[in-house]
Amino acid sequence: MSRRPEKPGEPIGPSVGIATRTRPKTKKPDMYKVLLLNDDYTPMEFVVQIIQDVFHRDRDAATRIMLHVHQKGVGVCGVYTYEVAETKVARVVELARQNQHPLQCTMERE
Repeated sequence: MSRRPEKPGEPIGPSVGIATRTRPKTKKPDMYKVLLLNDDYTPMEFVVQIIQDVFHRDRDAATRIMLHVHQKGVGVCGVYTYEVAETKVARVVELARQNQHPLQCTMERE
């Protein structure tokens, strides 16, 4: 049994609505490159060890990165979100200072 519209333009029959929910689109976080800078004082073996410990690279990959830093003056150790990159930079600098090496590490937006 259908009902009669009480007002002009009102639909006949039971009212049915569709609930719509919009989902906000999330933006991917900006990524940051963690860079090691070459210096003339930090031993190569120490740099390889840092790359292995902080960036979890195997010995061969760590050696390749270290040689790239040595030859080019700067090298990318990894690409991370801001907070992770910031933590890795701080860890490298802390380990270098503890071992009395002037190794520098920075980050830049990719």
